[in-house]
Amino acid sequence: MTRTFGSKERLKSKKEIDLIFSEGKSIAKYPVRLIYRKTSSTNEPSIKTTVSVSKRNFKKAVERNRIKRLLRESYRKNKYLVINNTSHHFTFMFLYTGKEMPDCMLIESKIKEILQKFVVKEIETS
Repeated sequence: MTRTFGSKERLKSKKEIDLIFSEGKSIAKYPVRLIYRKTSSTNEPSIKTTVSVSKRNFKKAVERNRIKRLLRESYRKNKYLVINNTSHHFTFMFLYTGKEMPDCMLIESKIKEILQKFVVKEIETS
């Protein structure tokens, strides 16, 4: 498995994002929240992901973009935890809910914890 995060793995559909918010389940480890939804599409990558940072908490686009880069990079490094342990297709949305600028190690540790918790939940429900 390659450790890339290409455009085919990115969630861009407004319709899918709306479905995540209306039908999705959530796992949180402050300051990161994962909202996920099981999908039925089989011809795409097993997991499509997007990230979001609140404009209310971070007024400057530079800060929001930095946090989004950190979230994507942390997911890219740790996505093997989910891909190797699930056979279903999902859409993920990572939200940064904190109010202060994070560092790389904090984001990576929280993403890792969330993905491990997701795998445990998924194994229990399957």
